[in-house]
Amino acid sequence: MKAPKMTYARADSVAQALALLAEHGDGANVLAGGQSLMPTLNMRLSKPDLLIDINRLEDLAGISVEDDAVRIGALTRHAAVQRSPIVAEHLPLIAEAMPHVAHVAVRNRGTFGGSIALADPAAELPACILALGATITVESVRGRRDIAAADFFKGLFETERQPDELLIEIRIPCQRPGTVHAFMELSRRQGDFAIAGVACAAETDGETVTDAKLVYFASEDRPTLAANAVAAIAGKVWSDESRSAAMAALSEDLDPMDNLQGSAAFKLHLQRVLTGRVLDQAIERARAA
Repeated sequence: MKAPKMTYARADSVAQALALLAEHGDGANVLAGGQSLMPTLNMRLSKPDLLIDINRLEDLAGISVEDDAVRIGALTRHAAVQRSPIVAEHLPLIAEAMPHVAHVAVRNRGTFGGSIALADPAAELPACILALGATITVESVRGRRDIAAADFFKGLFETERQPDELLIEIRIPCQRPGTVHAFMELSRRQGDFAIAGVACAAETDGETVTDAKLVYFASEDRPTLAANAVAAIAGKVWSDESRSAAMAALSEDLDPMDNLQGSAAFKLHLQRVLTGRVLDQAIERARAA
């Protein structure tokens, strides 16, 4: 199929893009990397009146360290994030997740902000920024506002961003000393949509998990923080018993969706398996530090 008839506008400034969004609201789509948008246009799942191309807005790209946090501009390509020494040093969880984001061709064009704004439940980056306590900045003609990652993801492809707002940047706290990370996902083939996955940021003394964030993706309608699984192991010496406790408690945190990737029971089983593996890896990394 071919994309539906629409009006195309190339924004030459952020102000122009915001003015167009203010005028057209729900009737406009923003074109950044286009790796998700173009297929939905061609399948006519998206039918905007106006397509706003922001690819020339260089102010929205770039990676820097500011006040103990890494700022990633919304228009920063996945490939740039993957190659970034800043990300490798300060955000090792993101660095570990990047090779799992689709394929090389997609990472060359796809954008960090686009992945966050789309909120695909099978995407790696929304789970990672939730685990790391990121802040998302959006802007409209009404002004800027900051949204905590914990408040940003509302459901299936649904976020707190309003139709007239443009995602500007994501700020992610630098990994602190004594914190370890781990990332795992399961897919049929490398680069395919994930069937199950978890991003972990944990504080541990090498034998016990004192605090952790376990964020699951691909099984729920949004990245999901597992509070009960973490509570089941907090302060306990890591062992087969504590691993089993975390895996059992996960049923209180997750309510997987049935879809073509598998049944709810199958996905819960996979997420339990990944829970044990990712915590094993976090403990191993803490011991080696």
